[in-house]
Amino acid sequence: MATCNFKTTHSNLLLLCFLTISIFFYTSSHTTALSFNINSFSPKDTRIIYEGASLVNHQAIQLTANQGLSPLIRSNIGRATYHMPMWLWDKRTGTVTDFNTHFSFVINPLNNGAYGDGMAFFMAPEGSIIPAQLKHGCTLGLASDREQLNSTSNPFVAIEFDTLTNTWDPPYDHVGVDVNSMKSVKKVEWWRNITGGELNEAWISYNSSTKILSVAFTGIVDNVTVEQYFDYALDLRLYLPQRVIFGFTGASNATAIHTIYSWNFTSSLEDDNIVPSSSPPHSHKKHGMPWWLLAAVCLGSALVAALFIIGILWLRKVKNKEKKVKEDESFIAQLTEQEFESATGAKTMSYIEVVNATNNWKHKLGEGGFSAVYMGVLKSEYIAVKKFKRVSIRGLKYYASEVMITGRLKHENLIKLIGWCYEKEQLLLVFEYMPNQSLDSHLFKGTRLLKWEERYKIAQGLASALHCLHEGLEQCVLHRDIKSSNVLLDSEFNPKLADFGLARIVRHDAKSQTVEGMTNGYEAPECHQTGKSSKMSDVYSFGVVALEIACGRKAFVQMDDGNHVRLVKWVWDHYERGNLLNAADQRLCGEFDKDQMERLMMVGLWCAHIDFSHRPSAGEALEALNFNASPPNLPPKFPEARYTPAPAVPSVSSLLSTTATTSSIATSHPQN
Repeated sequence: MATCNFKTTHSNLLLLCFLTISIFFYTSSHTTALSFNINSFSPKDTRIIYEGASLVNHQAIQLTANQGLSPLIRSNIGRATYHMPMWLWDKRTGTVTDFNTHFSFVINPLNNGAYGDGMAFFMAPEGSIIPAQLKHGCTLGLASDREQLNSTSNPFVAIEFDTLTNTWDPPYDHVGVDVNSMKSVKKVEWWRNITGGELNEAWISYNSSTKILSVAFTGIVDNVTVEQYFDYALDLRLYLPQRVIFGFTGASNATAIHTIYSWNFTSSLEDDNIVPSSSPPHSHKKHGMPWWLLAAVCLGSALVAALFIIGILWLRKVKNKEKKVKEDESFIAQLTEQEFESATGAKTMSYIEVVNATNNWKHKLGEGGFSAVYMGVLKSEYIAVKKFKRVSIRGLKYYASEVMITGRLKHENLIKLIGWCYEKEQLLLVFEYMPNQSLDSHLFKGTRLLKWEERYKIAQGLASALHCLHEGLEQCVLHRDIKSSNVLLDSEFNPKLADFGLARIVRHDAKSQTVEGMTNGYEAPECHQTGKSSKMSDVYSFGVVALEIACGRKAFVQMDDGNHVRLVKWVWDHYERGNLLNAADQRLCGEFDKDQMERLMMVGLWCAHIDFSHRPSAGEALEALNFNASPPNLPPKFPEARYTPAPAVPSVSSLLSTTATTSSIATSHPQN
């Protein structure tokens, strides 16, 4: 018996060693996408590489030195970059990364009236360094003195925070996008009080599918902190190589200290060959043990340590996986045995009943990231069955949200849930069948050109559904994913708002709720900045859909030069020029009610106002569309983002606490 135990233990150890060695060699050659969050900086932290005048001071990155303390500094330029390069795009597939970054910073002129030059977040080819022998700070350490407006030897893409007016700059401090030139291709005035040395924040993101670079940043207006925002269409593949370094650069020929206090960053593209960037080379003494022996000792020690650590991590991973399985089972048990009992508006169905109704999943209607939808027949009535692809905690939350919210909603413009099934590790939802598919299939995919009467009815119905969710129930329902693909059409082209997987139930006085995976283009600016959604962000999404219905264009409009602009901005430009009706869908050939078309676009712009405090409620938008209220009074110019984020108010945030409140949702709805 003892011998048998020994052999079993020995075999397990050999297996563990084999697995840990395999894992070691796999992990040594594979690096996942970048993600980090640094709230304070330390000289001992090797993740940041410092060049020029940059250094760590009081747990922050100081890009430029205090010239009052160092008056002999001639070129006060500093860079701080992350030690790992970013895999920006893949030449083999053309795939580009998504990335998001947020940082807080201060530009402090030390009470001097003369200050400059500014700082920037930048990306440059791997191996890029501060150009040699710079005499001026006007290039912010990005380009050489001779290549200020055409940097061929030092390519870069940067978002600059410029505080000194040069000959190529506008006559004001600005934030701009620089592409191989210090003359910004896109710039906006930066409203702020630089002499106050206030803390600023910036959010920069890039969408790989639309090639849109989004920039948001704080400013000061009348001593109140506001947020500003702009987009710029830019294909990074045309200007930067596949791998780039990224970080911050700053310069000060006049008195100003540029300091970074926090930095977080995420990117989506993975690379199998990323290795850490190197610091500037150091000299090595030639005495001591031979280099090859030192390398062998270091490699052997590292291998032993790695095997030991990886073995522990592997065992912990197995233990955590077992724990997660138990948590999943517990969560499923709570949902199936307790929570779904409250969803009395829909019935429980057996798996075999649903399979027979769909003829063994023969007719697929569509497919998304988490589920596929199939057509079926149940008791001589057509049905649509949403089949989730996998059972996971996230999938269960979407599933539970749809059952316990959709199952109790009763409104002619909200999708009706007929039944649900959780059996044989399958998550199934059964809905009424919508024969005319989704709104986006008609607007953008050529399924059928919608007549104007149908379009206006769809807009009114969608506004009515949103008014019901926000105001017509005992508790407010935030949909949080309103878009044209989630608006389904019945046999008479009446709209039905669907897909409540991201929906949440909150109090009517709740101001915000955490954003989860909202679609770019329909997401309100404040969601992008703060990560919070609200009634007003739902209204913004409705405004974008209203403009899509009127114009027959997607949320991002491709211009003649290949660049993309937001549909809201494109329509507002027509409004500014006084030719709003020229933005109408040209495929209608002018066959529409001009008053209704103008009203729909005006309401769309009103709902999609950049400042959420200027948007109407869903009920006010509905009244305007029904011509029971005057048209909105819009500003003559496209409004820049000048708003303060809404304060967060506690609401029903966790899934179980949210679903427990569904029993109090009323089934009444407002009259159209």
